[in-house]
Amino acid sequence: MTRSREAIYALLTSEPYPLSASDAWRLLHGQFDQATVYRTLHYLEGKGMADSFVLHCSEHGTERYYTIREDSHVHRHWFHCQSCHRFTDLGDCRLTALLTGFEKETGVKITEHTLNLTGLCKECQRDS
Repeated sequence: MTRSREAIYALLTSEPYPLSASDAWRLLHGQFDQATVYRTLHYLEGKGMADSFVLHCSEHGTERYYTIREDSHVHRHWFHCQSCHRFTDLGDCRLTALLTGFEKETGVKITEHTLNLTGLCKECQRDS
């Protein structure tokens, strides 16, 4: 693996929360140009080493966020606070039973899904 791929993969592995390409570039202190960071994240996702999702945020606009893929059968869902902009991992996917029922009812075959929730975290609710 190239030096940039190793560094960006290590960064995703060390971070417990999703990172945008600009987050990754900032955390790497400009070791690589932004185009290299974008290409590397795309490469890691294409190789099944990372997952991504798109989120619209009032502060950051629409961005793609990346997380490390720890297991090909496990994926994560996220809660994003619209006030402090922190992410919370929602834990194990709880949609499997719902989606299986939907497949049986409609005859479709769901191959993947994404769920990201937005609202106010506990701390921001107290502050408002």
